[in-house]
Amino acid sequence: MSTLQIWLAIIGGLILAAVVAHGAWAARKNLPKQATPEPVTPAPTTDEGQVGDAEPERQEPDFDLDSGLATLTALTVLDKKPGLDVLIDVIAPITIDSVVSGEAALAAMPGTRRAGSKPFAVEGLSIETGTWEMPTPGQRYSAFQAGVQLANRTGALNQIEFSEFVMKAQAFADAIDGQPEFPDMQDEVARARELDQFASVHDAQLSFTLRANDTAWSPGYVQQHAGKQGFVAGSIPGRMVLPASESGHAPILGLAFDTQAAMAEDPEQTALREVTLTLDVPQVLRSEQPFVRMCEAAIGLATSMGGVIIDDQGQPIRPEAMEVIHADLEKLYDTLEERDLSAGSVLGRRLFS
Repeated sequence: MSTLQIWLAIIGGLILAAVVAHGAWAARKNLPKQATPEPVTPAPTTDEGQVGDAEPERQEPDFDLDSGLATLTALTVLDKKPGLDVLIDVIAPITIDSVVSGEAALAAMPGTRRAGSKPFAVEGLSIETGTWEMPTPGQRYSAFQAGVQLANRTGALNQIEFSEFVMKAQAFADAIDGQPEFPDMQDEVARARELDQFASVHDAQLSFTLRANDTAWSPGYVQQHAGKQGFVAGSIPGRMVLPASESGHAPILGLAFDTQAAMAEDPEQTALREVTLTLDVPQVLRSEQPFVRMCEAAIGLATSMGGVIIDDQGQPIRPEAMEVIHADLEKLYDTLEERDLSAGSVLGRRLFS
């Protein structure tokens, strides 16, 4: 073999090695960012130098952790089912000649607690407490009232739904030997339309999208950084929530990404380029400062994960735009409070659901 051939072989080998190295580098560069392993705390020792009871090993966040779901449930489940209110419900009083037990009332309840798309409920006036409550075994009641919600996010109560309400309430009253008194249907349907119009104008559900600048994110990477912002696992893969500070209230914020990516056989190898932060304004107490928390979370995540905050058109959202939104929300809060439908209140949550 000549000297030239030897040199050509060497050069060819170097080029091949460079191509292989570049391919490996490119493949590694294109992998989604991974969660950083948590440092392991050394086990404490006793005076005799023996290893004592070690701290429990810290687990990586998991979308299906029972503890995360337990925390979410404890913070979001209402302590008591909200009662009927003339502000957002049609209410039909039901008089009875003799006391009715909770067991009898429950046996007389309809199979479904809805009239069309609207919640239907029956309450009894407790002899023991003198308050209206959902019928309960072991209690006795001197009167009842049936109600159906005037409006929710599906629209206003219509004539068909009102008629279904009347049939359900009448059947319950017949079963307990009661006499119901129904309001005028046309008046209630008109009231429902007015309430629905108000709700439609004053509803607000906001979202920010975080898009990766360069390298995509793995689900674990997103969850780890979101966890540092206070988010916990939601009930659906690919969903996280920022819990309310008070028990019985809706989460302050939601964070969502591709459910299929979270459920993949090897989710850490799936690439996420976007996640979405959401705020359901009427569902969250004003005192939680939810929009401020939303902006802080968005900026914090964008900074720590290497991303940008964009709107529905894919344009970056600037701080001055956030200030405008905040000012508009303050006016919305004031209007809801003037109508006794404060954001995060029982009635507000029922209407905007």
